[in-house]
Amino acid sequence: MEKMRTEEDFLGKVSVPAEALYGIYTVRTVRNLSFSGRLLGAYPAYIRSLAFVKKAAAKANYEAGVVDERICEAIEAACHQIISGEYEDQFPVDILCGGGGTGINMNMNEVIANVSNEQLGGKRGVYDLVHPVDHVSASQSSTDVCHTAMRMTIIELWKKLDGALNKLVCSLDQKAVEFMPIRTIARTCFQDATTITMGNQFSGYSAVIERRRKEIDRAADRLYMINLGATVVGTGISAPEAYRKVVVDKLREVTGSFDLRLRDNLFDAAQNFDDLAEVSSRLALLASTLSKIAHDFRMLSSGPEAGFAELQLPAVQPGSSFFPGKINPVVPETMIHCCFQMIGFDRTVQAAYEHGELNLNVWEGLAAWNIYESMRMCSEAVDHFVSDCVNGITVNEERCKQYAESTIPFVLELKVKEGYSSVSNMLKEAGKKGISIKELVQQGGE
Repeated sequence: MEKMRTEEDFLGKVSVPAEALYGIYTVRTVRNLSFSGRLLGAYPAYIRSLAFVKKAAAKANYEAGVVDERICEAIEAACHQIISGEYEDQFPVDILCGGGGTGINMNMNEVIANVSNEQLGGKRGVYDLVHPVDHVSASQSSTDVCHTAMRMTIIELWKKLDGALNKLVCSLDQKAVEFMPIRTIARTCFQDATTITMGNQFSGYSAVIERRRKEIDRAADRLYMINLGATVVGTGISAPEAYRKVVVDKLREVTGSFDLRLRDNLFDAAQNFDDLAEVSSRLALLASTLSKIAHDFRMLSSGPEAGFAELQLPAVQPGSSFFPGKINPVVPETMIHCCFQMIGFDRTVQAAYEHGELNLNVWEGLAAWNIYESMRMCSEAVDHFVSDCVNGITVNEERCKQYAESTIPFVLELKVKEGYSSVSNMLKEAGKKGISIKELVQQGGE
């Protein structure tokens, strides 16, 4: 049987695995608040962000005289190990646990405390040298710690998604240039319309993705405004002024890449996460856009004999277990699956924002997780969309030429010369004769 140790809090004693770096609060959180199967340890970007915040807090607390140099250095060293990717298996709390982030914050506090204690010659589960709350969490609240780490995490995830979207824009731009000479037909209301080139079509796809990318980037820029030092509801209670003055500077220092700034109104920061809600809504609009493009690819590649058959998508795998040789647009369909899920994530974020009460919105962690997943999934789906679909698209030039030379484009060209009413009368006459307007014009020419 697994060896256990005993830890105690004001609610009583709890058995903790002897080798665990976490402690009693984490065990209680796992027992009482687990439901999703999504553990904090599966989100290394969030773990790193939390450890950066704790490292910065230790430096600020030392400068403010809250902790001594020995404790500060031990906490910094422990944070460095976590930032480097160690101990990810020591974060078993459900990332969607309730309680306003306290379970997540305490899981981090306990791991840092135990690693620090061992570095100083102490034992796991004995916090007389470095205490999870009195030292690791000094001058902090779960509210400002998690608030800050969530935004840092989303900024990091956005960098990856932004890179994927840039690749998509570049690929669409290349296809627009490649396909610009190829004439085909536009469609409105699913009916034939004017002549365009396939390059025109792809240039539109590129432009809208680039616009969506810029809008998300603008929204993500607001996430650099944080509330570290505000503690629970914005008062900064239990955080010395000397700590509050330097902690954001220390966080910029330890990360080296986050231009973080303090929010103008810290009470607003505790009550409202409209900055997260805005990022999420921009992601949902991106999802609708990607879905539209993927749907277009499905339609334009439909066939090969009984559909539009203008585009030819790369054949990445057999499309059917029933029809031999059938190839389906599985990569665009996967992209659409992702988009549907992203829109669902956004609805959860907006609901979490709407249901914040009074001085603290305790659903912020739920909102942040949905944004994590939306960005993570979209990054992966877009990467596959580019490499396994867009890069390999070709055009059925013969079919496009046939469409470009069909009746409606001919009628539009004729309207420019003859006028709307005259062409309408010609269509009536052709209908009476049971011939096409092209044949009627040819007869008139003869």
